[in-house]
Amino acid sequence: MKMGFYFYIVCCFLIFFSKASTTIDTISRSESLTDGKTLVSNGGSFALGFFSPDTSNSNNRYLGIWYHNDPNQTVVWVANRINPINGSTGVLKIESSGKIVLQVQNTTAVWSTNSTVSVEDPVLQLLDSGNLVLRDGNDINPENHLWQSFDYPSDTMLPGMKIGVDLRTSFDRILSAWKNWDDPSPGDLTYGVELEGSPEMVLMKGLEKYYLTGLWIGSGFSGVRDVRSNPIFDYDFVWNETEIYFTFSLKSKSLMSRVVLNQTESVRKRYTWNPESQTW
Repeated sequence: MKMGFYFYIVCCFLIFFSKASTTIDTISRSESLTDGKTLVSNGGSFALGFFSPDTSNSNNRYLGIWYHNDPNQTVVWVANRINPINGSTGVLKIESSGKIVLQVQNTTAVWSTNSTVSVEDPVLQLLDSGNLVLRDGNDINPENHLWQSFDYPSDTMLPGMKIGVDLRTSFDRILSAWKNWDDPSPGDLTYGVELEGSPEMVLMKGLEKYYLTGLWIGSGFSGVRDVRSNPIFDYDFVWNETEIYFTFSLKSKSLMSRVVLNQTESVRKRYTWNPESQTW
């Protein structure tokens, strides 16, 4: 009798633990994400939800993506950069047209994607790369994503992200700094591809060319001193008939590294996570 009771308790515990440890990385058209709830990527690297800047005393709320395992909740992408939500009434959903919409109290839209899709089962999924993608629920091919946050970066460049121009459509992916630590709206510091002459990367301060990398020479940019290989990341500059972009990749999946524009210091910085000190 006692053995049967103990076996029952153990089974209940395992069922509870398995449910508690299960993370949700996707919402469908019939679901929504409200303030206080999060999506967590399948590998546990990133989370999507609502936040307020750490140093802010206001009730402004933003929909963003941050490192899930970073106790400081370092934000890497913000949807409603220009239109914060006052209070905890934000709702993220997929409309019947396939458009992603962020609303206040299920009525006023403060942010949305600029395209619609005609698939029967659109789903919004947070990938372990930190990329938020809209896709057909039956199609996991990255080439067929209907929309992705990597195409609309904020102040942070993540591994696998392209910063550059699609020459077929003139679509330009650029980084833009937060205005200040309390305000994620775009500042005047940007980083992207310069197309005048031979393409190179340029850091702009308003309309002023603040810093140019020089030409790509195969292993780095000619204007960047002390270019050498390192144990953390590889970077590349792609220039062909269809697109021109800069990207980087990590040499180990256990590493976390990002490039961030800092409006206050007018610089582009790389940060790498130190798991021992739990700091960047």
